[in-house]
Amino acid sequence: MKIAVVGPGALGCLMAGLLKSRTKEDIWLVDRPSDRPRRIKDDAIKIEGSSGAFTAKPCISSQPKDIGPADLVIISVKSYATEEACKGIKDIVTDNTHVLTLQNGLGNVQVLNDYFGQGRVIAGVTSHGATLIANGHARHAGKGETIIGRSDGRVLGFVRDVANLLSKAGFETKVSKDIDSVIWSKLIINVGINAVTAITRLPNGKLLENDSARDVMRGAVQEAVKVAKRKRIKLSYDDPIQKVESVCKGTASNVSSMLQDVLNKKRTEIDYINGAITRQAKALGIQTPVNDTLANLVKAIESSYSETVR
Repeated sequence: MKIAVVGPGALGCLMAGLLKSRTKEDIWLVDRPSDRPRRIKDDAIKIEGSSGAFTAKPCISSQPKDIGPADLVIISVKSYATEEACKGIKDIVTDNTHVLTLQNGLGNVQVLNDYFGQGRVIAGVTSHGATLIANGHARHAGKGETIIGRSDGRVLGFVRDVANLLSKAGFETKVSKDIDSVIWSKLIINVGINAVTAITRLPNGKLLENDSARDVMRGAVQEAVKVAKRKRIKLSYDDPIQKVESVCKGTASNVSSMLQDVLNKKRTEIDYINGAITRQAKALGIQTPVNDTLANLVKAIESSYSETVR
């Protein structure tokens, strides 16, 4: 099977590295045109952390037409870059190609459906954590469950094949008949944690030790749950607050992806997490002052990257 991982960020490098080292498939890493693909090709992908320390050399290219048709394409770019990625990979997506997203937030599945058709898109989430140390060098910060499925709920052979392949690579994967519920369940966890960590610059576990941060986290989650209930989304846990706090405990030392972006002065995925809640809530006539404020504060931080205090 030819597999193309689009985007050499933390998760992309981790997936490409594990797939290359633990399976016999033909693995490619797809990057934007720059000198980064050459550097990664010369130095190999380096992985450390929960999966051990190793290097792997998948093929890497910034020219998708050189790769040829792929059987599976894994989208691992930031949510705001999904549409651009879709435009760039048309040469490797054919009628027989399936496209998998494990991205954060809402909206990615719809973009992929629009470009490639719902029948070829596999949606999912993963609880594996990864941190990009340098180009092509990722730290596997923690393991967790990966869940995939189709929006129409059909469990087809290829979906099971993808789940088995990911499990073989070290991403223990299950198939769900209600992937929308899974995506929303992950979204609400991110709504509670990511923006608060990005603003306070605290690791996940410290949110529980700070009463003010904990109160804001709970407020954001409660608002998001109201939206999910109005949309008749069935969450995969009974107590959302308890779930989010248990994730904070289980990932206590983790630096969230949004905090990583802020520390590196990069654009965040706030529009697809807390921002997605505020947009959905507005359409439903629901007030979400906590999420509104979190989204605005993170965007203010983004716009201040070039500013200095004199």
